[in-house]
Amino acid sequence: MADPATLLVVGGTSGIGLEIASRAAQRGERVFLTGRDDARTKLIADEIGATGLALDLSRPAEVADRLAVVDAVDHVVVAAIERDQNNCAEYDLAGAANLAILKLVGYTEVVHALLPRMTPDASIVLFGGLAKDRPYPGSTTVSTVNGGVMGMVHTLAVELAPIRVNAVHPGIVGDSPYWSGKPAAVLEGVRSRTPIGRLTSMADVAGAVEFLLDNHAVNGVNLNVDGGWLLV
Repeated sequence: MADPATLLVVGGTSGIGLEIASRAAQRGERVFLTGRDDARTKLIADEIGATGLALDLSRPAEVADRLAVVDAVDHVVVAAIERDQNNCAEYDLAGAANLAILKLVGYTEVVHALLPRMTPDASIVLFGGLAKDRPYPGSTTVSTVNGGVMGMVHTLAVELAPIRVNAVHPGIVGDSPYWSGKPAAVLEGVRSRTPIGRLTSMADVAGAVEFLLDNHAVNGVNLNVDGGWLLV
């Protein structure tokens, strides 16, 4: 019998990242997950049968040391995000720099640090978002970095071959911690414009991530998971 796959979920202590890590642990995979707070991360990891590591992607110089305990790894999911409300007229320079470092430099440094320990058929999934396609007031930095994730996927898929690199770009995820607390009228307005007749769920996004990790012919893909919301 083959050894269980090893999965690292960066940003795995809540929301979609935790959903991905929990499902993998339930399948019997060996799971590492990261979060910013050491005690909280280890507590959550223990609850699902994973190993917790403290990691802050906005401090990329520390990434390699934090991930040193991860040995041979088959799958890497980088789901860590930062909510940034920023616009050009009233530009928060510190906030913008933090998000750009986290998502562009930090994401890449995770891959760089783990590359010597990735198995030959390893796969990577990065997280972007649909603000790249449908910006909103205050999404100046979010839209920009999510567009950067698209470019990162393309260049890493070529550079790291045969390791596969893809990204998932979720829409409005109705049962996620961020969106579930929004006013019902806001969520209904989105649902009514979504062709599948409901909001995307965390399970939908986790399933898409699993597809990207497991399908050996899918590479260099930026996959929108939004129920067709972008079409209307």
